[in-house]
Amino acid sequence: MPITFSYNFDPTLSSDGKRMIFLKILEGREQLFIANVDGTDERQLSHDSVDIEDPAWSPDGKSVAYVRLEGNGRSNELFVMNLATGATRRLSPRSQSPIHPAWMPDSRSILYCTNDDLDPPRKNNSEVYRVDVPSGRVTTIITGGVNTYPVPSPDGRRIAFRKMLDTNSEVFIADADGRNLKNLTDHPAFEGWPAWSPDGTRVAFGANRNSNYQIFVMNTDGSDVKLVANSEGRATAPKWSPDGATIYFTNCWATGRRRACEIFEAPAPPR
Repeated sequence: MPITFSYNFDPTLSSDGKRMIFLKILEGREQLFIANVDGTDERQLSHDSVDIEDPAWSPDGKSVAYVRLEGNGRSNELFVMNLATGATRRLSPRSQSPIHPAWMPDSRSILYCTNDDLDPPRKNNSEVYRVDVPSGRVTTIITGGVNTYPVPSPDGRRIAFRKMLDTNSEVFIADADGRNLKNLTDHPAFEGWPAWSPDGTRVAFGANRNSNYQIFVMNTDGSDVKLVANSEGRATAPKWSPDGATIYFTNCWATGRRRACEIFEAPAPPR
C-alpha cells in the first residue's frame, strides 16, 4: 500500500508555454503555485485562508484569475491577481457564486459560470457570464439549464462549454454572444472540460467513453474524435501548449485509502 501521496492539478500555461500555474494542496488547503512546465523551479503564489480553484493565466501574462471557495461553494468569489505585485481584486458580484474563469484573448475580459453544485447531488441552473476586468461590468452570455466550463476560441468569436442534457453532459459550441448553440459530442458518455487548440481547429475534452475518464480531441464540428492517452484513473481539465503539440491534463487515482492527483503531458494526436 502506498504511504505517500500528493495533489498537483489544474494547470494553466503561460502564453509562451514555458511556465504553468497550478493548484497544490498544502496543509489541507488548495493554493496557487507556479513552476516551469517540466515541474522545476516551483514557487507558491497564494497564501490564502480558504481553498483556491480554477486558475486561469491571462494571455498577456500579467494576471491570473481564480476562484476563492467561500461558504461551502455558496458564496465563491472570482479574483484576479497581479503577478508582478501580488495584489488581488475581486471581480464577481456578491450575489453570484462563480466558477471556471477563462480569459478572452484580449486579456480585458473573463468568461465564467455560476456554481452548478449548490445542492449536490442535484444540479442547479448555471449561467455563463463575461466580466469586463477594468470596469467590472458583467454581461450575461448563456442561460437556461446547466452551462459550465466556458472557454473562448483563440479569435474570441466562439465559446466552447459543457451543457447538461437531463443527466448527461455534452460539449457544446456557440457564438461569443451565446447564440447558435451546437452539440459537438452528442454521445451517451459524460463529457466536459473543453479546451480549444491554439489554431482554433480542434477541441480537447475529458470523457468516460472507455469507462474511466480520459482526454480526447475532436474537430470543431465534432468529427474525428481521437484518444490522447490511454491513461488510467480520472483524467480531466486538458490544456494545450501554445504550439499545439502537447496537451497537459490532471490525472487522479486511488492510492490505497487516499487519492493522488498529478499533472501529466501527452502528445496531441496527429490530424
